[in-house]
Amino acid sequence: MASKGNIDWCDGENKEICQKIETLLKNVHVGLPDPLTDPVKCSLVKGDYLYFHYGCDGHDDRGWGCGYRTMQTMASWVYFNRSPVKNHNRIAPSLLQIQQALVTMEDKPGSFSGSREWVGAFEASLVLDYFCDVPCKVVHVRGGGAELEQVAVEELHQHFEKHGSPVMMGGDRDNSSKGILGVCTGDKGSYLLVVDPHYYGRQQEKTELQRRGWVSWKRISSLDQSSFYNLCMPQTATKTT
Repeated sequence: MASKGNIDWCDGENKEICQKIETLLKNVHVGLPDPLTDPVKCSLVKGDYLYFHYGCDGHDDRGWGCGYRTMQTMASWVYFNRSPVKNHNRIAPSLLQIQQALVTMEDKPGSFSGSREWVGAFEASLVLDYFCDVPCKVVHVRGGGAELEQVAVEELHQHFEKHGSPVMMGGDRDNSSKGILGVCTGDKGSYLLVVDPHYYGRQQEKTELQRRGWVSWKRISSLDQSSFYNLCMPQTATKTT
């Protein structure tokens, strides 16, 4: 099935951006040690993806673009792993294309296009459906880290085992978008495998990104206990290769 937001990503003025994206690091979590020596259960992303982060396409989006970058990481997973919607002219939509799509869907006013306004998990669900024909499940967790441990951990285990695609997480007090690539549970709590889109600078080796904490396991109990969290889970199982 052709995606509803079919675009020629590499045409015209996008060629230079496309070339930069094609050099992005793939699978930046590989080689990172597990957070627990004797886990009860670990579930990880399955398949390839690219690491999108601030400024990776030459567009300086520091301070507002983290949600867009996480969406792009998710879209790249769809590009590599779901052959029915593979489009060799589009690895992921650009920041402006994401904004224009949300305006077209009437989720945002016309002034949103070209702005520096944030986006979250709900917008991610709309964008992935629009460009990739992928429906998403949005899980709302009101009770901060404690409820994440009680409710979302099992949801995440089931997601990675069934769908295998990256998840987007963001909140209100903790409003920094995060890509979630896995979950690991032990007797004393769980850890999330986080890919952080806030990195800005020249391309690093994946080992350096891991050493500096841009890709890391984070204990759920260390997350904000007073923030709600939303998780966007792409429902990709039926078309995964």
